[in-house]
Amino acid sequence: MKKAIFFDIDGTLIDGAHGMPHMRAATREAIRRVQQAGHYTFIATGRPYAFLDPELLDFGFDGYILMNGAVVMLQDRIIHQQALAKEKVERICEVCDEEGVEYLLAGKHHVYLKKKFRLLGDFYKMFSISRRFFIEEFDREKTTAYKMEFLSPDNRGFACVYDRFTKESSLSGVTGVMDPFKHTQFELYARSETKGTGILHALEYLSIPVEQSFAFGDGENDLEMMDTVGTALVMGNAHPLLKEKASYIVPSVQDDGVAKGIEKFIL
Repeated sequence: MKKAIFFDIDGTLIDGAHGMPHMRAATREAIRRVQQAGHYTFIATGRPYAFLDPELLDFGFDGYILMNGAVVMLQDRIIHQQALAKEKVERICEVCDEEGVEYLLAGKHHVYLKKKFRLLGDFYKMFSISRRFFIEEFDREKTTAYKMEFLSPDNRGFACVYDRFTKESSLSGVTGVMDPFKHTQFELYARSETKGTGILHALEYLSIPVEQSFAFGDGENDLEMMDTVGTALVMGNAHPLLKEKASYIVPSVQDDGVAKGIEKFIL
């Protein structure tokens, strides 16, 4: 029976913060063996398509769970999409303009960032994100967003903007995460969309039972994913909350945890 395997990126396939910006050979070979056995491999990430490293795009994963489930792709086909309501996006942008907070709109394949938002542009440069899918000239009212990202020059962004977005009644259904240290960078997305819901859309489309699904992850935004799949394979370097969800704990990303987990629990 065919299986579907879902991989988080940072802290799971790679570890850029600790000098491991690319998948190791053992991980690449193990994933290739999964594909050769006829199973499906998916990236499951909070990132939009535009922020995926060329290595991941060129590797040949079978699909992508993007922006925490707001967009689900199988090869080049979009099999699920749930955009943020345009009136909510417009309201959020208005507040940002009032408070001097820079914002990015994430679409299905492109991201939209005004040229004048240099702080946010420099922020992405720090992480070596390619700008090939960035669009600087756009009509905001005609742009469909599935996720938004923000940067404030100081922690006023948290006090004046993030707090309003998550509590204002007209923006119900929107949730987000923020930089836990500086309170200057944060993201917003639909509360109803998670990696877990994205996985369910993929499994339904492929007619694969949940029992034949596996996920590798390490972070708090992987909690719903681990609650959803049949087998939750949690990295040794994972957040303690995620380890509580584990079917099995595999070695850390630095110790080829994905490759060893595939060998032991999937192949």
